[in-house]
Amino acid sequence: MPFILGNMKRLRLKPYIDQKEKWPNKGQVILAQYDDETVVVYQAYSRAIGRHAVEQQALGGPGFRFDRMTWIKTNFLWMMHRSEWGTATDQKSVLAIWLARPFFDALLAAAVPSRFHPDQFPSETAWKTAVEESEVRIQWDPDYTPGDRKLDRRALQIGLRENVLNRFASKEAIVQIEDIRDFVAEQASYLKTPDLLFTPSERIYPVRDPEVAARLGLDKSVPT
Repeated sequence: MPFILGNMKRLRLKPYIDQKEKWPNKGQVILAQYDDETVVVYQAYSRAIGRHAVEQQALGGPGFRFDRMTWIKTNFLWMMHRSEWGTATDQKSVLAIWLARPFFDALLAAAVPSRFHPDQFPSETAWKTAVEESEVRIQWDPDYTPGDRKLDRRALQIGLRENVLNRFASKEAIVQIEDIRDFVAEQASYLKTPDLLFTPSERIYPVRDPEVAARLGLDKSVPT
């Protein structure tokens, strides 16, 4: 789906204190901002890569590596933990990337866990074969509060490589890219006063295919 300047999307924001009461306290869940057409994912890069991404509405340019796995996050606060609120080295451009929802769903369907789980694969050998053959990997990491306190809830990362990475970086998958570093810097100033903090509105992303949900290791006890 091509980027259309006259149909620009904007992050929907809500007070953090209102959202945290609705999010689960534990479990492996996909928290994301989405609508019928798109899903927002986040990445953080150098200013040069971020500038290219916004100008071209695609990823690439000087310094972008197509020969290594790149990771996307659906959870804004996990991205803030990883990028130190946009202050970490080569992570000062925080990109909100609107992906076409069918492409995102295809990523989930193709994903293989980065760790072996005997309830998901018949053997460790079968898992290793799946990892080698797949261009999409998932990893669950502890989620964090804005103040960087580790939570029992797990946040999803999706790793992309080779052909899938090339497709992800292009306008085949990307509907829109926005550098939100100014918003990130503004909200970082409220970390000691979280009552004033706004974050992107996120809710649990539904995965309807039971086989895909099982392979992802989604928490069955959390309603979608």
